[in-house]
Amino acid sequence: MASVEQRRIEEDEAGLRLDRWFKLHYPGLGFVHLQKLLRSGQVRIDGGRAKSDTRVLAGQMVRVPPMETDAARGKVGPLTRNTIRDQHDGDVLAQMLIYEDAKVYVFNKPAGLAVQGGSGVSRHVDKMLEAWRSRKGEKPRLVHRLDRDTSGVLVVARTRGAATALTKAFRERDTKKTYWAVVKGVPTPRDGRISTFLVKEQTEDGDRMRVAKHGEEGADHALTHYRVLENLAQNFAWVEFEPYTGRTHQLRVHALHIGHPILGDPKYFEHDTNWEFPGGVQKRLHLHARRIVIPHPDGGFVDQIAPLPPHMVQTFNLFGFDEGALDD
Repeated sequence: MASVEQRRIEEDEAGLRLDRWFKLHYPGLGFVHLQKLLRSGQVRIDGGRAKSDTRVLAGQMVRVPPMETDAARGKVGPLTRNTIRDQHDGDVLAQMLIYEDAKVYVFNKPAGLAVQGGSGVSRHVDKMLEAWRSRKGEKPRLVHRLDRDTSGVLVVARTRGAATALTKAFRERDTKKTYWAVVKGVPTPRDGRISTFLVKEQTEDGDRMRVAKHGEEGADHALTHYRVLENLAQNFAWVEFEPYTGRTHQLRVHALHIGHPILGDPKYFEHDTNWEFPGGVQKRLHLHARRIVIPHPDGGFVDQIAPLPPHMVQTFNLFGFDEGALDD
């Protein structure tokens, strides 16, 4: 039978909001459930009542009441399309949150969740942000986007002024964005640049980007740096991409352009008829926005890293790639 826990705040946890502390230690605990525990006084700090935005101090003791479900015990893994569909918007956002301050939110967007609405899209981050309007009624604002099937770091402004500053940083390319991908084969050379022009074209399967000729109508220049981090024989490679421009589907098209399409890409994964998709690997896009460094509206920088989504963790384990070995 579950019992009350008393947990000590560690030195490196000092200054965390209480709700963030719970997210770290009990990732399956939903936002709404935590609020109920706080309002009823079941969660306490050093014997006193606390709020979700209370900043914890090293050495304080947090009273953690019994939690009845596996989800509340933190036994549920990272968000999937199923959990996204079944949970309340505010709860999902809380599970996605990896950083926050007075001006900025940073989320780890799951693969399969759209950032903005569109044809056939009923659930997306922009709509979910309605649940986190401030007391003044101000809704957090998107300042960039990720493809629906791409997971990873998504920066959101909490105020109008922050949105202006962050949007400017993206527009003027003052940000550093790092993506991880698993591709077919091993690129040669192992470190290089891809420079092309890209143009959108209509196909039977919807809009698709393709490499264009310089001067072609509607074409935009796209520049990407890449490096191979690890490889599995000559069959697959873990590649880091750093886009200098931000064109639609840029990394996916560039990977195909050099002959090494990203695994599971529904639009751009081309291969010969004799090639078989590896067993144990999910047919989902293996592209993840790993890290972003962006000027903070108040000075300094926001530098955040997002853990891999479950399907890429599965592939990394299968191929023997070590996610934690190469962040710097």
